[in-house]
Amino acid sequence: MKFRPLLAMSLLSLLGIVARAEALKVGADAPVVTATTDAGTKLNLADVYKQNDYTLVWFYPRALTGGCTKQGCSLRDAAADLKKKGVAVIGVSTDSVEKQKEFKDKNNFAYPLLADTDKKVIAAFGQSGGMMASREAYLIDRKGKVVYHDQGQTEKQAEMVLAFLNAKKS
Repeated sequence: MKFRPLLAMSLLSLLGIVARAEALKVGADAPVVTATTDAGTKLNLADVYKQNDYTLVWFYPRALTGGCTKQGCSLRDAAADLKKKGVAVIGVSTDSVEKQKEFKDKNNFAYPLLADTDKKVIAAFGQSGGMMASREAYLIDRKGKVVYHDQGQTEKQAEMVLAFLNAKKS
């Protein structure tokens, strides 16, 4: 009888692993999806890809939390260097428009934050669609191809992306 809860938990874990979506891989076509920004306007990612040399789409679990703030501030602080490389930055979480606006205003982010409350963006990028977004980032070129992907970065997010771009140019 003691094994039933353990067995049930094991089965649920196995199902969770099987049901997890597969993350986009480098070389894949980036998703074409539209979502609502912190300003309440619609933003089509395909349009952003075409207008910039690169688009960095970074995902974070929750606005106004420690790791997410470090990740966002890393990108904010490197804005000039990212701009020199032709990188547009877009943040994504499942938080509401109001929470995204508060997060942006509090941290002086110059880039849009998408309120993916219906989880269409995280699903399009191959995330599992759980309660919140997973911490990861995708760098997409003007042709709409994923050229870089990382997971779990916080305060080193901008450093990692810039290192990739610097290595690519040399």
